[in-house]
Formats: sequence, structure tokens, C-alpha cells
Amino acid sequence: MAGIKLGKLADRLPVKLTIRVAPDLKRALDDYARVYEQVHGSAEPIGELIPAMLATFLASDHAFAKARAVLAERARQSER
Repeated sequence: MAGIKLGKLADRLPVKLTIRVAPDLKRALDDYARVYEQVHGSAEPIGELIPAMLATFLASDHAFAKARAVLAERARQSER
């Protein structure tokens, strides 16, 4: 239907990534999960915490946000 206010919803299916990390980073992530449990009173697997950690990091990186906006603008211009 033309004219509705809600645009097409973005892809919401999670994408699985497999990564390798250094042993010291793995220990730090394990420690983070333990601290998280102490603070919030519930244990969460590292695999659940990492996406939230990455999203928080990316959302707080203002230089990345500006650069990403430039990339998006360039993409829009190339579509024209």
C-alpha cells in the first residue's frame, strides 16, 4: 500500500559470527561476566554480553558515528 507512514522493517535476523581472541582477552571477558553477575544478580554467557558490549562501544564512538554518516551520505549520492 502506498502512502503508509511505516517504512519496510530492516532485517532483524541475528547473524552468527565466530571470532578468535587472545587468551588474555578471554580471561578479561570471563572476569567481566563475573562482575556483571555481581552487579546485576544474574549470570549471562559471554556470547550474550559481547554483542551488547560491542553495540555500546560503537554507540559511544563519536568519530566512528561521524565517519559512518559520511559513508552513508556517499552511498546515497551514488544511488542517485
